Amino acid sequence: MIPAGLINDRIERIARDIVHELVLQNNVGIVVLCVLKGGYKFFADLLDKIKQLNRNSEESVPLAIDFIRLQSYKNDKSQGEIQVIGGDRLENLKGKCVLVVEDIIDTGRTMIKLKELLAKHEPECVKVASLLVKRSSRSTGYRPDFTGFEIPDEFVVGYALDYNEHFRDLSHICVISESGKKKYAVSS
Repeated sequence: MIPAGLINDRIERIARDIVHELVLQNNVGIVVLCVLKGGYKFFADLLDKIKQLNRNSEESVPLAIDFIRLQSYKNDKSQGEIQVIGGDRLENLKGKCVLVVEDIIDTGRTMIKLKELLAKHEPECVKVASLLVKRSSRSTGYRPDFTGFEIPDEFVVGYALDYNEHFRDLSHICVISESGKKKYAVSS
């Protein structure tokens, strides 16, 4: 669906957009918040590009990192409830600009909930970068501030996106087949 080279090129563009909009126009410091587990690869690659661009600019803004884990899926079905794991020091976000780095926006419900949680800690701003956004009839209409690709409403794996902890190691993104889902399904 999306080859590794195209992913890399798009991440570079997103990094440039982020540096232009957040880093160069922000003097309060930025906390880059990685949504684990699927977002770690995008986060690492994006942060490398942002740091590179930040080093090469005339003004440098301090970047801090933190991690949070959100869980809402079992097999390929959303469980409806979102479980937040980690992010114990979110009170450190007060007065800072937060950049949430997420792997994929399915319906937008998870990100809306996360933004509500973050708002309680009074950050200066909250922006979201998502590598993928699904075109779905179930969507809330939520759109991240920075988007890599819009994709059809299919279950995708690769580039740290998983199906029950499988396929995170692929360097590209692809749709998992029905036979693949059956083979790697977790029993209830």
